[in-house]
Amino acid sequence: MLRTTLLSFFMLGWMLAMEVHGQGMLPPSTGVGILYNRETTFNLKLTTNRGIVPGIEFGRLRTYYKTTTFNLSLGEIKHIKEQRQSADPTLSRSFRPYVFGKQNNFIVVRSGWGAKRYFSEKARHKGVAVGMSYSIGPTLGLLKPYYLALTYQGDVPGNNRIVHEKYSEENANVFLNETRILGASPYTTGFSEMKILPGANATIAFHMDWGAFDEFVKAFEIGAMLDVFPKNVPIMVSEENTPFFFNFFVNLQLGKRR
Repeated sequence: MLRTTLLSFFMLGWMLAMEVHGQGMLPPSTGVGILYNRETTFNLKLTTNRGIVPGIEFGRLRTYYKTTTFNLSLGEIKHIKEQRQSADPTLSRSFRPYVFGKQNNFIVVRSGWGAKRYFSEKARHKGVAVGMSYSIGPTLGLLKPYYLALTYQGDVPGNNRIVHEKYSEENANVFLNETRILGASPYTTGFSEMKILPGANATIAFHMDWGAFDEFVKAFEIGAMLDVFPKNVPIMVSEENTPFFFNFFVNLQLGKRR
């Protein structure tokens, strides 16, 4: 049911985007030329996946009503069941909080081609221009093993060893035993072992721009984003993983036109 709903949303967003694309080349009624040709903005998305997604977007102003765009962003997708917790303070206070049962960090580099389409002419009078934006493109997913600091019995009773390990079937009885976990290993641990999982992404958003054709860009978006991968993404060990990730987001855009 969830997959059907997400796919339906994706198709609806795509059809809306194509409809807007077909209407986007209409010139402004006054026939006045465009003051700027290009724009560059820095984006900061806050997602319902508890993610912070910084990015950059390059735009080409085609008409008063339409700007074609290319964007890049970097973020991390988390499982909905992730819950950070701390180990027993009597064991150790020197390690970071950890996520029990987490197998991999899933870092994503998204890119996308799309457009912004304004619905009104208020931008000419330095008012708030209202419209929509959309994009679609490939995603480079990077699976980084999640390491924990685990305690093992040493050769001398009471002298435990601390070992940083990722999950495996061989150490499952320790990795999934909360009494043996001291905390999360340094975040950089495991970067040399990352694996690539390619996918795709699509976004559609309600767009508001304060002075859409001023020199400085000041815009705000509320929208939805879908990430799709060819197989289940192994973020957690025991929880059900999925190839689909659906998020709502708010996005702040600041930049400049030239």
